[in-house]
Amino acid sequence: MARAIFEYTKTVLKKVSFNVELFCKELEKALNRLLPYEIDELKIWLQEYTVNKPELYVCMNIVNPKR
Repeated sequence: MARAIFEYTKTVLKKVSFNVELFCKELEKALNRLLPYEIDELKIWLQEYTVNKPELYVCMNIVNPKR
């Protein structure tokens, strides 16, 4: 079941990537729902997915908060 949530999360993020605000909101939801190892996988996926989408870099601060 957990794997299905991870795949669903990626699908949702792809669909809302046209809107930075929606993408950030869905990313926050995902971080609250996913297991720690899935969050690590999501970070890797996000780095690859956002390579050609610089407008989404802002949302990466949600995943990698600066201290």
